[in-house]
Amino acid sequence: MRLRVEFTTEPFDLDEAPAHAVVAREVVEAAELDAVDVGPFGNTAEGGADAVLTAVDALLRKTLEAGATRVTLQVNVVEEGEA
Repeated sequence: MRLRVEFTTEPFDLDEAPAHAVVAREVVEAAELDAVDVGPFGNTAEGGADAVLTAVDALLRKTLEAGATRVTLQVNVVEEGEA
């Protein structure tokens, strides 16, 4: 099974990336995922179910430890052939 996770961390700071946002980027970039897109207002990552779920666990733990007050995420099953 393939999964896609979309997530944001808060609080936002448009002048400088907060520590929790930097940590989030580091977690998904280091994970064994097939696709990662990190942006200022939303982030996506895609891969096998085990890899995505492991990354989500690390993402939640590490961003909260780094000062995030809210992590919003959505996980979707990606159908075969869907980009």
